[in-house]
Amino acid sequence: MSAVPVIEPPRTQPRPDIDAKPKSNFELILLVVFIVVPFLAVVAAVPLTWGWGLGWSDVVIFTLFYVPTAAGITVGYHRHFTHGSFKAKRPLRIALALAGSMALEMGVIDWVATHRRHHKFSDKEGDPHSPWRFGSDWKALTKGFFWAHMGWMFDRHRTSWQKYCPDLMADKDIKAISRSFPLIVIASLGAPAALGGLLTLSWQGALTGFFWGSLVRISLLHHVTWAINSVCHMMGEEPFDSRDKARNVWWLAIPSLGESWHNLHHADPTCARHGVLKGQVDISARIIWAFERLGWATNVRWPKPERLAAKRL
Repeated sequence: MSAVPVIEPPRTQPRPDIDAKPKSNFELILLVVFIVVPFLAVVAAVPLTWGWGLGWSDVVIFTLFYVPTAAGITVGYHRHFTHGSFKAKRPLRIALALAGSMALEMGVIDWVATHRRHHKFSDKEGDPHSPWRFGSDWKALTKGFFWAHMGWMFDRHRTSWQKYCPDLMADKDIKAISRSFPLIVIASLGAPAALGGLLTLSWQGALTGFFWGSLVRISLLHHVTWAINSVCHMMGEEPFDSRDKARNVWWLAIPSLGESWHNLHHADPTCARHGVLKGQVDISARIIWAFERLGWATNVRWPKPERLAAKRL
């Protein structure tokens, strides 16, 4: 098992990795709104489902918006844009960027820049969201868990696009989608309500569609994604040798569409499939496989047995 030194919180950030313009107070307030309000919706979901407020249309709407936006993050933002696990034809590339943006996590260039920096400094000084940031005792890890899960987003420093994403900044389609992020946010919040109203021909259907398809969907997807940063760097199995604390957490595999097979990903970041061992369900890899069969994705970097064998512990 690879040994990873405990890191201390960096007192100064490496300047080339940080954008000169810090996050504004308005951006930080919006972060609070988009974290707290959907979370309260999830809390409210329990009594709502027990009594009223969940119908067949809500289940359909939740599924129709959760799966594509989650895949927009896992297949699009992560495996395609960040790591180049496959090449996508232009319509698919645009669709993946839009779907990922509708997850309301970050604009595509912001997300990719942050994640590329994470891999460069994984669980070391400079990693934007390592749970080992404050030390290894239980108090430090408790603080580190909350930092890795969501606290890091309130750091005023933003990752430099110029350093980490010159390829995406040169792509006119992706740059336009990144600039349009506020409009995509409005569409992502409003579309489930509109669909709920149309399916039920009622204002109640629009309201519950918004509740399940917007608030609950966004909160669940956010916490699943953040758990890859926090939970999957603190606990789980390590079948492959990686230079950090990345681990596999099986119970997150389905909601994360396979992202929680995190150990292999950090051992071989460009691999298009993360769940490579028997019984490891990787929905994102199957989606990429379907895109390849349709001719929409090419140059897919599937795992090679000899490469996996060399990384096994």
